[in-house]
Amino acid sequence: MAHVLLSRLKPGDRLLQDVQTPLGNTLFHKGVVVTTRELDILHAFQVKSVEVETVITDKNTSSVKKEKQTSETEEEKTVVPAFQSEYEITFQLIKRAFNNALSGQALPILEIRQQMEKLIGLSGEYNILTFVPPGLKEDDYWYHNGLLTGLTSYLLARWNGFTSKDWVQIALAGLLHDIGNTKVDRALLFKPTTLTIEEREEVRRHTVNGYQLLKPIAALNEGVKLASLQHHEREDGSGYPLGIGADKIHPYAKIVAIADTFHAMTLNKVYQKASSPYVVLEEIQQNAFGKLEPAYVRVFIERVTQFHNGTVVKLNDGRTGEIVFSDRNQPTRPWVSIAGTIINLTTERHLHIKEVISN
Repeated sequence: MAHVLLSRLKPGDRLLQDVQTPLGNTLFHKGVVVTTRELDILHAFQVKSVEVETVITDKNTSSVKKEKQTSETEEEKTVVPAFQSEYEITFQLIKRAFNNALSGQALPILEIRQQMEKLIGLSGEYNILTFVPPGLKEDDYWYHNGLLTGLTSYLLARWNGFTSKDWVQIALAGLLHDIGNTKVDRALLFKPTTLTIEEREEVRRHTVNGYQLLKPIAALNEGVKLASLQHHEREDGSGYPLGIGADKIHPYAKIVAIADTFHAMTLNKVYQKASSPYVVLEEIQQNAFGKLEPAYVRVFIERVTQFHNGTVVKLNDGRTGEIVFSDRNQPTRPWVSIAGTIINLTTERHLHIKEVISN
């Protein structure tokens, strides 16, 4: 064990004691292995020193020894979380299946469902606001959007009291909601400039294309198929392709519309950079009346913003602090303590949370 100054702390060191913030909240629990991310947070909170142990690899015996802070070379082993590993497997399956659909091949629905169920089984590791797909490329946006929309739709279904028999089907509805894009000219999907009226109409046909692709598949219920058709319909009838109102939109489509809207705005695309998830939540909240199902939106925002006091966040001006109070009426705008100063985001409207650093 070694008590080391923050200036001497290195990636790979393991914390032997909890690290507290100046307000007495736990910043990191003992056992955490320090990375550059943890170093940034410790510096942000002006932590002076910590208790650590260093993992050293003995090159002669290949044995691992726990010793005091030392200048010897360390060998770190990266462990990929189970959720991230299954996400990558599912992503590759979806990418292959969608590309096969482009050439007229049947979707391997059973394989997709089985793999999706594996991923759902690890959804406890999935944080809607903070998860970023590994190796994200803008050209792969549609696959990631489908996969994340599926995961988020699954959680929304559970949170909103859908029966358990609906959960996986709603996850598949989210996953496959944009399958109709396989029939749309890719040049239009990734066009960096404004679409013409004719081009916009062609892109909008992905909803009808998707319904036609999924309609013959017996393993999918009608809600999944209607979600592909209706996920761009809006409560006030201003959506497409049919311009129907709230009473005609299937509940699956209402769930998928919220998840799709969120991920479409928080993922990088060729023609649009990602927005802060907190800014997006506020926009979704404003759209709850007239556009999206307000009851589902309310539950969505309440659940994804259930921060504990002590959660470390970064604001859009680059400053880092910890949440010390959350207003239930404005869950995206808590009070944040930065170097002893309380920033009330409900009144400081020019500021917003850019990202969660540590829960």
